[in-house]
Amino acid sequence: MKYYIISGEASGDMHAANLVAVIKEKDEKSVFRAWGGDKLQQQGATIVKHIKNLAFMGFLEVIVNLPTILKNINFCKKDILDFQPDALILVDYPGFNFRIAKFAKQNGIKVFYYISPQIWAWKKSRIKQIRKNVDKMFVILPFEKEYYKANNFEVDFVGHPLLDEIAKDNFTFSINTEKPIIALLPGSRKQEISKILPQMLSVVNDFSNYQFIVATTNAVEEEFYKNIIQNRNVLLAKNETYGLLKNAEAALVTSGTATLETALFNIPQVVCYKTNSFSYQIAKHLVKTKFISLVNIIMDKMVVKELIQAELNPKNLSASLSDILENTNRKEIQKDYSALKVKLGKKGASQKVADLILKYNL
Repeated sequence: MKYYIISGEASGDMHAANLVAVIKEKDEKSVFRAWGGDKLQQQGATIVKHIKNLAFMGFLEVIVNLPTILKNINFCKKDILDFQPDALILVDYPGFNFRIAKFAKQNGIKVFYYISPQIWAWKKSRIKQIRKNVDKMFVILPFEKEYYKANNFEVDFVGHPLLDEIAKDNFTFSINTEKPIIALLPGSRKQEISKILPQMLSVVNDFSNYQFIVATTNAVEEEFYKNIIQNRNVLLAKNETYGLLKNAEAALVTSGTATLETALFNIPQVVCYKTNSFSYQIAKHLVKTKFISLVNIIMDKMVVKELIQAELNPKNLSASLSDILENTNRKEIQKDYSALKVKLGKKGASQKVADLILKYNL
């Protein structure tokens, strides 16, 4: 069968690539065309648009880049019609994917959504669009199945794909240092890196007994990070995020999937979030969750410290990092991490999604 996949971020590219690997085993005649990144390309998918040109963060950034986004949507619609897929697989990336789901449904194409948009946090009204335009939704967070059921839409809970990715335990790490490591995960988009990495770096001199290492990505050129780091004694780990986390003592992490990844490696963390004030004020009125990190949302309590906007400053960051480097606080966090892993369910998300897509698409 022919599959058209749309993922707009690094995490979506990784999960989509793992799914493609499994589908290829089950469907020998499968052909893939995708919006994604290097991992999807490595699995043999033809990349239409690369994720490095797709990630726009925050309300203001979306407004500024609206002409590009609309141009991409129109191009995508035409490309789908030209390709005539048997199935459209959407991976998170809701602002873009909701528009494409509607278009595909109108043109008689099966629509599968893998990794639910966080409508439970904001834009609950989107449930109407999902019921109308999505054939099957595959969710990865334990509370999402009940949430959708309460809103009259049956979904399949498949477990979290990160469990499979981390279980591979084949991560490279090429940096040698005698000091214990503090990992810095500033995000994958230039907008968030430029806001958050300088704040993370502000505490480097307070912890001279540690080696700070920044997790970098191919989507952002190395020079961009170096211009922010300047002359500080901070190293770069390129495309070795999991290897870095496996060797770290603690981490400063931008809110997002990375908070969950860090927890699954059992690394105490401080969650950092900062955006422009316009986007933040809008988000503050729209977002309905008590927390911003997935760890705290899933556990429904403050497991890891969150520093948001003005709270993300050198004084608070230094104090919070000191706390998680102390044994007592570390043990408490890691105890909660163990409970988190139980809640996330069993491994095998990609296998389950592939089986379900083939079953529903026959």
